[in-house]
Order: sequence, then structure tokens, then C-alpha cells
Amino acid sequence: MTTATADRDPSTRRDTVVNLRAPRSWRELIDRAAEAVGKTRTDFILESARAHATDVLLDRRLFALEPKRYEKFMAMLDAPPAPNAKLRQLMKRKAPWER
Repeated sequence: MTTATADRDPSTRRDTVVNLRAPRSWRELIDRAAEAVGKTRTDFILESARAHATDVLLDRRLFALEPKRYEKFMAMLDAPPAPNAKLRQLMKRKAPWER
């Protein structure tokens, strides 16, 4: 997506600033990599950071288990927690959206 296209698409419009400091050797490495793929330093950094952020968040949400382990996992999710003082206290508290 070119900058002109990004400016027209409200979901990708660049409307905030991100400042960072990095060692000169990192900047030089990033510049060489950006040049190798025909991107600006900013585009390269933003696209790389966005892709990594997506991967990190997906890794925390999606995972695969062998069938036997999956069944055990699902049984643990379906089993109610044992009653305890902290759980009772939590259940008496109003939800944040009800406050």
C-alpha cells in the first residue's frame, strides 16, 4: 500500500507519532533491509512491528493440542472451580461495566 493509498484509507491513516532510540548499528541494519525490499525505514519498521505484534497476540490466543491433551484441557475448562474465599469475594463484586 502506498502512502497515498494509506492517506485515503482512514484505518491506515498515519495520525500519530512514535519516537524511539536505537543503537546506530540497528538503524544501519534496518536501513539495509528496508532498501533490500524497496521500502522506507519507517514503512519497514512499522510493517515489521505490526506483523510481530500480530504474531505475539495470536500466539497467546491460538494453540494446538493433540486430541488426548485437548480432551483433558476441555475437561478442565468445563469443571467448575472449587469454592474458596477469593472466588466468593470476586463473585460478590460488581462487574466494572456495572459500576
